[in-house]
Amino acid sequence: MTDLPSEISACRICADRFAATATRHRPRPVPWFRPTARLLIAGQAPGLQVHEKGRPFDDRSGDRLRDWLGIDRDTFYDLNRVAVVPMAFCFPGYDARGSDLPPPRICAETWHDRVLAALPQLRLRILIGAHAQRWHLGAKGRVTDTVRAFRDHLPGAIPLPHPSWRNTGWLKRNPWFETELLPVLREKVKDALGD
Repeated sequence: MTDLPSEISACRICADRFAATATRHRPRPVPWFRPTARLLIAGQAPGLQVHEKGRPFDDRSGDRLRDWLGIDRDTFYDLNRVAVVPMAFCFPGYDARGSDLPPPRICAETWHDRVLAALPQLRLRILIGAHAQRWHLGAKGRVTDTVRAFRDHLPGAIPLPHPSWRNTGWLKRNPWFETELLPVLREKVKDALGD
């Protein structure tokens, strides 16, 4: 692998796009991977806290995600074992109403093939939300339907909803997620990270 994380860190292709958002921020890509990673976490894009801290899922959503995965912070942030490769490496910003903007497609088009080629030891992909599920699985339906059909994507991938606390209502409406999917997820993560 060339120094691909450094190349991504220097990327500024979305600078004009981000300057035009309500947040008017500068790009700050957060690449989080090494070629030895066995578990891939693919989500939508970094949020504002990740943009500020430079560390993926270092928030309450990350706490919930780590609980779902059955791993601790040290394991999650072990770059030799876990790669976090969202559909955009930068925080896309907010619109005028304060809603998250979608990840710019140009990011995935520019970087993802190279990043995935640089991760030859991947054993399991965790696909969080519609953007990642469309890219990795070709999913066209609702996130609920894709996640409910998680067994169709085993053994190499497991789709998940976003672990945001805003999705607590979704979790209550879909108790099968906790009783059926989470035990399988934890087992597959343990297998992927095992030696």
